[in-house]
Amino acid sequence: MKDIVVLPGPSSVQLGTSIASSLNVDPIDVELRTFSDGESKIRINANLFNKTCIVVQSTFPPVDSHYLQTLMMLSYCINSGAAEVIPVIPYMGYARQDRIFLEGEVVTMAFISKLFECFRTKDLITIDIHSSKALSCFNLNVFNISSIPLLAHYAKANFNLNEPLIVSPDQGGAMRARIFAEILKTSSITLKKNRDRRSGNITIDENLDIGVKDRDIILLDDMISSGGTIMKAIDVLKKNNCGRIFVMCAHALSDEKSLDTLKKSGICDLVSTNSIPRSCSKIDLSNEIAKTLNSIFDC
Repeated sequence: MKDIVVLPGPSSVQLGTSIASSLNVDPIDVELRTFSDGESKIRINANLFNKTCIVVQSTFPPVDSHYLQTLMMLSYCINSGAAEVIPVIPYMGYARQDRIFLEGEVVTMAFISKLFECFRTKDLITIDIHSSKALSCFNLNVFNISSIPLLAHYAKANFNLNEPLIVSPDQGGAMRARIFAEILKTSSITLKKNRDRRSGNITIDENLDIGVKDRDIILLDDMISSGGTIMKAIDVLKKNNCGRIFVMCAHALSDEKSLDTLKKSGICDLVSTNSIPRSCSKIDLSNEIAKTLNSIFDC
């Protein structure tokens, strides 16, 4: 059996501690000090020599600070003689920057992947990375855990749905919605969204492919960032006389103020995983992450 330790990073203390509990190991305390100029200092007072170090750190806003803290922890582990380091990055920041949209742009996800390679990383775990294109940027074993079954089973157990319809706000989430619908043994549709790449303005076609009158809706996305797309989708669905609306996502990226605005838009509930610690983070990922870690240990 490998000598395993879990280091819950500053952004993922609760989730990292839960993962340690699922693995039956004690979490290692990671101290963070932030100076008045915004610089961070990480201190880890533990013997990590010849240990398998699990570094748990979600990279939600402030994304750059959380990434730098992740790299600090990885560096400490390697410099302390760790046998191996496995980063667990529940929310993978910059995954939307996975290709060049306009001339002169940097594919930041490819750059981030090279940073992980600097620390001899062979395996990495994340949750619902934004796209397969982002996944292809990595030259290591990335275990991309899907939260769809957890979200679907939560909805089935808690929402008391009437003729549910699973709705993706855009084409990128169509497969996600279909898989979710299969678990609930119902149907799904994808809204027709257009985004102006220069202005960022979003429009959604109000003409739907099927009728939604009086049907309960689960509006499903991988992440809620500004909330603009979800709000427009809610407006379109209400204009089509749907029933109740529930919003679910893997990553609640918005701040609490934006989430409160969304909750007050007339939806029945807002539910996310705890990849990011938010008031709506009702679905725990620790057991699924622990299972994936155990599969890596067994290899």
